[in-house]
Amino acid sequence: MAMQFYASPEQIMRDRSELARKGIARGRSAVVLSYTGGVLFVAENLSSALHKVGEIYDRIGFAAVGRYNEFENLRRAGVRMADLNGLSYDRRDVTGRALANAFAQTLGAIFTEQSKPFEVEICVAQVGVTAAEDELYRLTYDGSVNDEPGRMAMGGQAEAIAGVLKSNHRPDMSLGDAVKVAVQALGSVGGEGGAARTIAADQLEVAILDRGRAGRTFRRVTGAALTALLDDGEPVVESADTPAGSADSADTAEGSDS
Repeated sequence: MAMQFYASPEQIMRDRSELARKGIARGRSAVVLSYTGGVLFVAENLSSALHKVGEIYDRIGFAAVGRYNEFENLRRAGVRMADLNGLSYDRRDVTGRALANAFAQTLGAIFTEQSKPFEVEICVAQVGVTAAEDELYRLTYDGSVNDEPGRMAMGGQAEAIAGVLKSNHRPDMSLGDAVKVAVQALGSVGGEGGAARTIAADQLEVAILDRGRAGRTFRRVTGAALTALLDDGEPVVESADTPAGSADSADTAEGSDS
């Protein structure tokens, strides 16, 4: 008769946490921060097809690190929930806090009930009328949710990146200055012998929630507009973005982000 090995609930939870943390740490980092004109998302992303930053609703954006297929499924569920609530009630009833709570419940249930947790870390951001009213929520693999003070870093060496952000970030920064601070923070880790790295524009995914716009505020910053921001801090030239649930974010890969 084969003997069954016993593992305590505490050991099972520790093993699941270790699995999730290791998976998240292997991915490249992302930062989210408030600036004068809205909320900025900057992520290291070598793929032009798989987005780590996306739109959920009018004034709500999403950024994540970890396994792409897992966090993209969560984002799509958030888009469906937001659309349903906006149509059933009022568009103003769709809030970042409610979406963050829904994601937290889903992640918590997966962590406790399934053998493998989601290897993801998520930010749900809602742009306010002023920088003081911006809302940034961090969600971790076990369903924990925290309200962040205007800036946050996820994935990779997040603690070191967060330290650089804390030293240089100001809510009254221009978009150009905010992008440079974000890229400086991302490049402060991972270099040869601990040295800082230079990250090229084509290795970055950048988007904003534009505080001054009515309706949909999410815009991607790409191409010449991004290069100008990195070089000279010139104002962004808006680029059109596709709807939140469109095919450009289709789930086509299952590995960790690169």
